[in-house]
Amino acid sequence: MIERTLVLVKPDGVYRALIGKVIQRFEDAGLKIVGMKIVRPSKDMASEHYVADEKWLLDVGTKSKKSYIEKGMDVKESELEIGNRVRNYLLDYITSGPVAAIVVEGNEAISIVRKIGGSTSPQKADPSTIRGAYSSDSYQMADEGKRAVRNILHMSEDSAVAKREISIWFSDAELVEYKRSDEGAQYGI
Repeated sequence: MIERTLVLVKPDGVYRALIGKVIQRFEDAGLKIVGMKIVRPSKDMASEHYVADEKWLLDVGTKSKKSYIEKGMDVKESELEIGNRVRNYLLDYITSGPVAAIVVEGNEAISIVRKIGGSTSPQKADPSTIRGAYSSDSYQMADEGKRAVRNILHMSEDSAVAKREISIWFSDAELVEYKRSDEGAQYGI
């Protein structure tokens, strides 16, 4: 199934000149770039991207709280408070510098992009993934520094999220249709 997804190369990836390497990994997998630009997101744009959805906030807060407890930390914040804190870290980080916004298209693009990108925790990411190869940050260091983890990428998690996120970063006129020269060999079309 041909689908589109959003990839953001976050400020750490842009500052470290990793945009080309990120794009190459997706193109090498047979995916194509149908939209790309460098932007410095405003707080409003970032707030629309990292929407204050209670389900998302609770999910992030619950995972974080569980991780803190497993590390033996005394947690006084509620899951919702933790989720809001993490969202604020993400907002501060994504607006701290330039971001490469990329729309990737291809068969099962969402799952393939997420597999190539790797775990959100760079220290747990397989070394063959983008995050595993190019980042060594950890949630513990990020928590100690009161900041978001620097993990190079944001990747849409599913088709509904991808559609919403792409519309935040791109107009329809900024996305192009074309065929790669190897699509016939790859997909038999």
